[in-house]
Amino acid sequence: MLSAKINGHQSLEINIASSAITINGEPVLVDIVPLGPDRFHIIREHKSYTAEILEVNKQTKTVAIRINGTTHSVQLKDKFDMLLEQLGMTNGSAGRLNNIKAPMPGLIIDLRVSAGQTIQPGDSLLILEAMKMENIIKASGEGTVKSVLVKKGDSVEKGQVLIEF
Repeated sequence: MLSAKINGHQSLEINIASSAITINGEPVLVDIVPLGPDRFHIIREHKSYTAEILEVNKQTKTVAIRINGTTHSVQLKDKFDMLLEQLGMTNGSAGRLNNIKAPMPGLIIDLRVSAGQTIQPGDSLLILEAMKMENIIKASGEGTVKSVLVKKGDSVEKGQVLIEF
């Protein structure tokens, strides 16, 4: 699943499976033929498009695409970006943390921080078990733990605040 924001305003959710593409939950039938490096011919709903990838910035996850002569800027988010956003750890707030939220319902199986502790980006904060998988929740920025609102063994709901900074 990808989220795409086109020209800063139009948002789409795109899911590309092995043989199908959906946009905002609707199946999309397209025929894509490569014309060369970064150039494609696309047919969708009996309309023809020529697309050219002008620039890819992997760091900011932006792509500049020209479609039939019109240039579009596309901001992409993958499932990990969307998960970080749900946790309240977006790139815009990566310098300082406010809180950590549960990305899904689960069970706290380990806490690795306590109140008053200073953390740095990448530090492990806690382990959340969900759907029989252990998810290590790490800090995306720096901060000082103000309070830990859960304890080992607690069940949590999606979006519940776990740690405040």
